[in-house]
Amino acid sequence: MMKNQFKISSYCHVKQNKISLNGTIFFSAEAEESKFLKKAYKDLDINYSKFFKMDKLSQLAFLAADVLLQHENISEENQENIALVMGNKASSLDTDRKHQDSIQDKASYYPSPAVFVYTLPNIMLGEISIKYKLYSENSFFVFENFKTNYFYNYTQSLIDDKKADKILCGWVNVDDEDYEAFLYLVTPNGNLQHTEQQINTLYNELWKL
Repeated sequence: MMKNQFKISSYCHVKQNKISLNGTIFFSAEAEESKFLKKAYKDLDINYSKFFKMDKLSQLAFLAADVLLQHENISEENQENIALVMGNKASSLDTDRKHQDSIQDKASYYPSPAVFVYTLPNIMLGEISIKYKLYSENSFFVFENFKTNYFYNYTQSLIDDKKADKILCGWVNVDDEDYEAFLYLVTPNGNLQHTEQQINTLYNELWKL
């Protein structure tokens, strides 16, 4: 049985204080990582009041997703059947460290709920879903590195089983000051083939930023 032939319509990278959209630098600024994310949020006029309450992992994913979905004219007002499939290698480690530090602080033992709520990586999927009213399938995986074949096969299974009209896929990782995001949108229409080779090619553009 022949698989449904979906395409990649757009892709986005965030790394080294730069955001690129479809291979072209979309935004850049001289700032340390956490300040860069907030500056990008302000300068790109992204409207979501909870952004400053998020941990860095959620801010990074939210920023990349918003740039990509806005480019695709995905409206916040209309419910879309877009699945989310993402992963990383550090889970929520960056926030977990802060949570652990607060537990070990004998002078102020009780950890802040504002930190604790972000000690699960799938919370970042929830933030994207809330803004864009996404109620479809969403999955998060932790691997040592970006496993193209797994993401391709999982995404293809969602398409073949007709569980989503579009799939936002990618890799979003934060570990201290090291951060990277690569997201791509798989749709019925697009200019790029949805193949493992094509996904690898697009992912490797991340290292050219």
